Amino acid sequence: MSLFDYSGLIKVLENSPLSVWIPDIERLVEENIEASNNGHMEHWIAALDTLPAAGSGHTEIRSRLSFGPSSESEQVKKQLLKLHPWRKGPLSLGGVDVDTEWRSDWKWDRLADKITSLEGRTVLDIGCGNGYYLWRMLGAGAKLAIGVDPFLLFVMQYWATKHFAPPELPAWVLPMGWEDLPDELPFFDTVFSMGVLYHRRNARAFLDQLKKYTRPGGELVLETLVIDGSNEAVFVPEGRYAKMRNVWYIPTVPSLISELESVGWEDVRCIDVTVTSVGEQRSTEWMRFESLIDFLDPKDSTKTIEGYPAPCRAIFLGNNPN
Repeated sequence: MSLFDYSGLIKVLENSPLSVWIPDIERLVEENIEASNNGHMEHWIAALDTLPAAGSGHTEIRSRLSFGPSSESEQVKKQLLKLHPWRKGPLSLGGVDVDTEWRSDWKWDRLADKITSLEGRTVLDIGCGNGYYLWRMLGAGAKLAIGVDPFLLFVMQYWATKHFAPPELPAWVLPMGWEDLPDELPFFDTVFSMGVLYHRRNARAFLDQLKKYTRPGGELVLETLVIDGSNEAVFVPEGRYAKMRNVWYIPTVPSLISELESVGWEDVRCIDVTVTSVGEQRSTEWMRFESLIDFLDPKDSTKTIEGYPAPCRAIFLGNNPN
């Protein structure tokens, strides 16, 4: 298979307002892949190169993700497991059911009917992981779904998925972080950012920057950790939070609504608040490391192992008036 071939994306962008992004994409893809090589690259590439030809098969992207033939291949499973750990899913590739750490479909179901229809829209997903949601966005009618993520393993998982997906489906994961995006790229109809905000030291600057990728009238879909409370407070844990490093910003719902409004987002509202369950995030054959149950106090599941409130996530929408 041809790895890291973004010529199809470049062709789509050439006759669009996003053509201004092409030079950065061509430069950063090469630079970031080289810089991110942590010694596993040859192992990952070998796994992808050993995947059997995709052939013909059923494709499903509306109610779930399934690409390729329905009969499971031990060869496919063996190679996909070499891309462990798989975080976002579930998905079926070449007849192999990949039972990922996260039931990302549960989160999608919580937001899919509440956001502005994605029919015909161009979408950006910042911190997209292996691209699971990009395919779901196409299933919801998006005409183009682009994600950025700096973790090369997730990019490799995307290419494994793309190996089995019909080539005409316009979902693309770029190996870059949001910091690699141009200062302004206000051409996306919908911008998603899920599971990123709490890792930002300057949350306000990040929320403001998201507006610069959203066209006038476009929509933001933001998912993040929150704490309970009716006041405008922000919790900054000392040390780790649920064993996670670099957690800098966990607001109450009113606090984040106020922060979004203060940087210019309009019609800001919270559409869902859900405490993360051990059914939604757990260890599996495809993610054998510690997961949520190991991050919680074994005697009190309402608290993290550090004694903080257990993870609760909320989804916010806002519109760019500019």
